[in-house]
Amino acid sequence: MAGVSRLSVYGVGQGAAEYTLAAVGSIEQFLEEFTYLGLFLVLFLAGLGVPIPEELPILASGVLAHEGVVRWWLTLPVCVLGVLSGDVVLYWVGRHWGERVLAWRLVRYVLSPAREEALKAAYRRHGVKVIFTARHVMGLRAAAFLTAGIARVPFGWFLAADAAGAMLGVPVGFGLAFFFTDQLEGIVADVRRVERWVVLVALVVIAGWIAVLAYRRSRALEREAQAGRGEAR
Repeated sequence: MAGVSRLSVYGVGQGAAEYTLAAVGSIEQFLEEFTYLGLFLVLFLAGLGVPIPEELPILASGVLAHEGVVRWWLTLPVCVLGVLSGDVVLYWVGRHWGERVLAWRLVRYVLSPAREEALKAAYRRHGVKVIFTARHVMGLRAAAFLTAGIARVPFGWFLAADAAGAMLGVPVGFGLAFFFTDQLEGIVADVRRVERWVVLVALVVIAGWIAVLAYRRSRALEREAQAGRGEAR
């Protein structure tokens, strides 16, 4: 139980970092019990939208590998496979059932009508770049991958972009925990801070884009109304 005791010492941080480290410690204890299968299942469920940030089991697995509880060369591929499996299932749920899944209450919890329209427009404009970006934004992944299926993004492109994102993000998180276990508290605090800024910037961009669309639409309606009055005369 060396890894668990190590994290219990780290759990003296403040705010989000303290909460995150406590969660990492709990997941680490679960993974120490069920090892590779447990890691895959936790990441698979996180990918489906269960409220478990996938960064937590990845960090916990890195700590366990550092402590020698698991082998890093087995654990890292399991992490990548776990996150991709959940993403692929979400994609095919959206692709197979299409708009019908939007009537499911659980789906609407993850994918609100406003978020659905924004993501569809983003796919039309930016294509698979949205998938690569969403892979690194906590809280957006499930909605983006489900919408990719509904919007019928080609599966090959989806898988390539998602795998590229996972091959970048997962090893970074795992490596930080593996090589810098003693500094994990500070790392977690910094990651959370960066993610909050990324989400804020994304929300501002989306809000600005919606405002521009609304303005253009109102101007078009105005011109149509003026044209109609001119014909009536």
